[in-house]
Amino acid sequence: MVIDRSVFEKLFDFLRQFPHYIIISNADLPIVGGSILSHEHFQGGNYEFPIARAKEERSFTVKGFEDVEACVVHWAMSVIRIRSDRPERLVELADHILKKWRGYTDEEAFILAYTDKDDPLRPCSAEGIPHNTITPIARRRGELYELDLTLRNNITTKERPLGVYHPRNEYHHIKKENIGGIEVMGLAILPSRLKNELSRLREYILEGKDIRSDEELVKHADWVEEFLPAYEGRVNGSTIDHILRDEVGKVFVGVLEDAGVFKNDARGREYFKRFTDSLS
Repeated sequence: MVIDRSVFEKLFDFLRQFPHYIIISNADLPIVGGSILSHEHFQGGNYEFPIARAKEERSFTVKGFEDVEACVVHWAMSVIRIRSDRPERLVELADHILKKWRGYTDEEAFILAYTDKDDPLRPCSAEGIPHNTITPIARRRGELYELDLTLRNNITTKERPLGVYHPRNEYHHIKKENIGGIEVMGLAILPSRLKNELSRLREYILEGKDIRSDEELVKHADWVEEFLPAYEGRVNGSTIDHILRDEVGKVFVGVLEDAGVFKNDARGREYFKRFTDSLS
């Protein structure tokens, strides 16, 4: 599996035949790949994911591609959206962005494109371990084609051995697995264990049982103790399912924010602008 110009071409070849579908490809590196890396992994369907409704945060122009609309998407992860009625131009710009991102290092932002095989935190040339890749998402809006390019990085540290841009430990009781393309678009794929755990958690909360006394549920105790006071006086059999769904959703938003390489704060936006400026 590889993300390159040919993948972008395949996405738009598909959309020419199935214009009412969206189509994505998972990324091509461990941790951020979310799939088997030995084969191409495309997914498509006639469904509007939340990311499709995400608004433009700021627009920018890439030199040489003034005819292509480009913007940063207001989303939990770091997404560039490009739009044109000419898919071949989107392929060219996407290839340009991908190549720039593959080699992009900003040590202040802790974005390292390649690191030394003997020292995984020392930046080096392209002969080292690669860390930057993209999760692409393609769709049509009438006569226009759109391509969302989600910037990914799979670097690890001793403190974050599963990935710096991966769900942090305090979210693992809900979601520990890698973040693939479906989740990038805003639909949570949660472990099947949660069906039983949340059902039992519902019972424990309603009956006032000690969550820490159960070895299966104890991992949820800190989470429940954190959110439950906000619902004081409103927790009952009619509301508990809605409360649990909402709180799981909030955790999932945090999971996506963790996977974003540029954070949604002033510093993160500055770092993101550095990268989009570098495209010209």
